[in-house]
Amino acid sequence: MAMLTSGLLRPVDEAHAIDEAALLRYAAEHVAGFPSPARGLALTQFGHGQSNPTYCIEASAAGGVTRRYVLRKKPPGAILQSAHAVEREFQVLEALGTYTDVPVPKVFCLCTDASVIGTPFYIMEHLEGLIYPDNKLTGVTPTKRKTIYLAAAETLAAIHKVDVTAIGLQKYGRRDNYCKRQVERWERQYLSSTGEGKPARYQKMLDLAHWLKEHIPKEDSSAGFGTGLVHGDYRVDNLVFHPTEDRVIGVLDWELSTLGYSYGGFEYTGIPDGIPPLEEYLAAYCSISARPWPATNWKFYVAFSLFRGASIYAGVYHRWTMGNASGGERARFSGKLANAMVDRAWDIINRENVLREQPARGMHVSKDPLQEFQRKHEGSISTKDQGKFVPSEKVMQLRKKLMKFMEDYIYPMESEFYKRAQSTSRWTIHPEEEKLKALAKREGLWNLFIPLDSAARARELLFEDRSHGSPGSYEELLLGAGLTNLEYGYLCEIMGRSIWAPQIFNCGAPDTGNMEVLLRYGTKEQQKRWLVPLLEGKIRSGFAMTEPQVASSDATNIECSISRQGDFYVINGTKWWTSGAMDPRCQILILMGKTDFSAPKHKQQSMILVDVKTPGVQIRRPLLVFGFDDAPHGHAEITFENVRVPATNILLGEGRGFEIAQGRLGPGRLHHCMRLVGAAERGMNLMVERALSRTTFGKKIAQHGSFLADLAKCRVELEQARLLVLEAADQLDRHGNKKARGILAMAKVAAPNMALKVLDMAMQVHGGAGLSSDTVLSHLWATARTLRIADGPDEVHLGTIAKLELQRARM
Repeated sequence: MAMLTSGLLRPVDEAHAIDEAALLRYAAEHVAGFPSPARGLALTQFGHGQSNPTYCIEASAAGGVTRRYVLRKKPPGAILQSAHAVEREFQVLEALGTYTDVPVPKVFCLCTDASVIGTPFYIMEHLEGLIYPDNKLTGVTPTKRKTIYLAAAETLAAIHKVDVTAIGLQKYGRRDNYCKRQVERWERQYLSSTGEGKPARYQKMLDLAHWLKEHIPKEDSSAGFGTGLVHGDYRVDNLVFHPTEDRVIGVLDWELSTLGYSYGGFEYTGIPDGIPPLEEYLAAYCSISARPWPATNWKFYVAFSLFRGASIYAGVYHRWTMGNASGGERARFSGKLANAMVDRAWDIINRENVLREQPARGMHVSKDPLQEFQRKHEGSISTKDQGKFVPSEKVMQLRKKLMKFMEDYIYPMESEFYKRAQSTSRWTIHPEEEKLKALAKREGLWNLFIPLDSAARARELLFEDRSHGSPGSYEELLLGAGLTNLEYGYLCEIMGRSIWAPQIFNCGAPDTGNMEVLLRYGTKEQQKRWLVPLLEGKIRSGFAMTEPQVASSDATNIECSISRQGDFYVINGTKWWTSGAMDPRCQILILMGKTDFSAPKHKQQSMILVDVKTPGVQIRRPLLVFGFDDAPHGHAEITFENVRVPATNILLGEGRGFEIAQGRLGPGRLHHCMRLVGAAERGMNLMVERALSRTTFGKKIAQHGSFLADLAKCRVELEQARLLVLEAADQLDRHGNKKARGILAMAKVAAPNMALKVLDMAMQVHGGAGLSSDTVLSHLWATARTLRIADGPDEVHLGTIAKLELQRARM
């Protein structure tokens, strides 16, 4: 039966008595809102729980107001190494309570000074709710039992979905080899707990450890998707439920929490009488957490959970024999519980099957409450990716692979890329870059930007000369994954979190826009000569449009001339901010100039392909962006003096420059917006990490009210911009560039301004470090500021938005 948390209280054990006067003085000084002056303090102890002694503090103030708090401390006397880490409990509770929706009690203070009450401790709020001390839920009806367990599944999924980096817990533990390390740890703990006597199941326990070591799942070695925060002792009796509603309001006992593979931390609860069926419980969890069905290794995870439980209960029994167990007389039976768990683990191992196939989605016998959980959570990616847009399973899998690639290869190499970019070799390519590009190809993360319609054109080009008549895997690889602009948005954002990432996946500007131009408007000869090596990543390109002597935001102002002379065009003029032209791999420029100065205003311009090695092409200098030269990519000033290129290099024909520009600048410039959302997300992560680790004026930056308000506003603006960008991508897919131009303009105004605000806030939190090159923040900020011009001035986009608004008013 359920018990109110207050019903679990008993007088404090003599062995666990503490100095109440010292506690009162400390609490009055360190607990916000603690009754002061307190008329008295009543201390009782929770009889439930077998690990860290836990107390209820009742403090009375003048006027009869009584407030309850919970104190949790290390036990007195000798304890096992690394056990009873209340400091880690406080750390994880503080992070979850501040930055997530995972239900946990609010923590007030941590005291590491053992001289106050004998051992370190922390104080948290008291949750008045229901606890089910018996995992079998004896006396609970089957219907209610099912609801309780499915609520527990929902809460566990919420824990496993937490972005530990975003809440400052990325260093809370190693992510890889969780199960392997846990088996070794609990084997050591078991041996330490039984050193003075061999219990009845001693050899079976050691044999169980050996079996587990021999059957570690392959996914355990990964630090990518599926790894995150693990509670370590997640059971129904460690949950506090609402007094009148079947929902979890608090997850307790985080002593064993760490980072690791989620199923390694999926504690076997031993659902009584199969209600709900294990498969239904797991289906609810998988649906909410987006984790795969664990049929292959479920036998290991159940046995591992029981092994860990047996080791824990053996430790409890050991402490009982020493007289410092916190569970009172209940602890004397923990040895028998440990033995029963060992027997149960071997029973599971010896079964042929322990888990049936995953129930078909929507085909469960019961409609309550599992289907409601699925309806609420289906399509979710993470706690910060909510909205009306639900990515497909295909996109989710690509996103997982991309995030793992970033964590495994891009972020670790950033400092090396920066070192080279600041050295005398900065205009050369880091050898690791080409290796990473090859790896990205093998991972299927290449050319993801190519839209479905463009892929169809490329397929015809690449395969027309194939004698075997069918596409090969390499050719298909060059065509991307067949994504819409909306689908690519979820991936492009991830790439935007690092300056160096887009080019590794062949998704960097200006190459993506130039490839789009060649795909849509290039002749077959142009495509074969320039597009194919660009798709392969063998060469890079530049886009030459902006000119130093005129306001190039109005493209009708450009003065560079393209004059027809027989079978050639002769180009004269100066361009600057030609991004990519400094790269030693850059071989082709798309140049916009005027072929007819007397034609109608928007028919004077043309685009033409220019080989950078053509005589008369002179790269004068790299331009600096707030001191960054963006080597080895760079932004060049280039002069064209009587540059003669074949007439066949013209794109689409004379006077078609504006037409091409509009086709190029829709998807290409929206990619900048997508990447800006990712850059802002990186800034948020770094900001939070810094705020949680730095102290100013006696408390963490994250505890200052002004910071919390600014952080919340940044999150609001980031989510608004993300949804606006996704909406623009969706309209681009459904309606095309022209009809979507209003929403595209909105995104181009909102995204860079939002990113600048978030990154500026992140730099402010970092202080001097934020302005230096020791973090990526200043470079991300400089890039974002550039895009308020390079992506079209805000004023131009605002003019477009306003004109469309006026047109609607006249209709």
